[in-house]
Amino acid sequence: MNITQNNNIGQLVALDYRTAPVFKRYGIDFCCNGNRSIADACVGKEIDTDKLIDQLKQAIQTNDNSGTDFKSWPLDLLADYIVKKHHRYVTSRIQEITPFMEKVARVHGERHPELIEVEQLFYAAAGNLTAHMKKEELMLFPAVQKMIKVQDSGETYSLPSFGTIEDLIAEMHTEHDTEGERFRTIDKLTDNYTPPFDACNTYQVTLALLKEFEEDLHMHIHLENNILFPKAIELEKSLL
Repeated sequence: MNITQNNNIGQLVALDYRTAPVFKRYGIDFCCNGNRSIADACVGKEIDTDKLIDQLKQAIQTNDNSGTDFKSWPLDLLADYIVKKHHRYVTSRIQEITPFMEKVARVHGERHPELIEVEQLFYAAAGNLTAHMKKEELMLFPAVQKMIKVQDSGETYSLPSFGTIEDLIAEMHTEHDTEGERFRTIDKLTDNYTPPFDACNTYQVTLALLKEFEEDLHMHIHLENNILFPKAIELEKSLL
């Protein structure tokens, strides 16, 4: 694969997920802000673009074949995977992290006031992500399944009651951007989820869970923004 400064980051990660850790090391968002070139992502940052591209090339030349080729999956299979893997994860982790977050903010908030803001940000994320996932499960993903059935049967396609898939996906993109920015703030407030010297075990566990949550969210949003959404829009246009 030829990689240049003009490559779209999201498309590159969609083609080979082994490039994702390289972008992450350089602090380049490949999920929420993936729709930009490597050159654009490096603007204003002290990044050696040639070195970054060399590392991207090295990443895809490794013999590690463990990366799943999600781009080749049928849309309905990918949607089902996202629900069972990532939606369920978000729901269970919210329930797990919430009491830890409350305790840590209450006990350590006076010495570490940033925890109060982190708690508020996480609560906002929990509520918005829950609503966002329901919208996908009740509106977007069933509409995707309907399009696939129409494509297979040759029947005439009619738009869902909410309008076009493309318009709904535009809302999803906005919501993804909001959560991406929210977790970038949490990351900054916690110094990349680094426990302070006086952090108790609960404090350390909470930060570790938040970091894991963000990493899963990156993969979750990547699968939607860079693979499922573009393919769904393309399918809808072919049926109209």
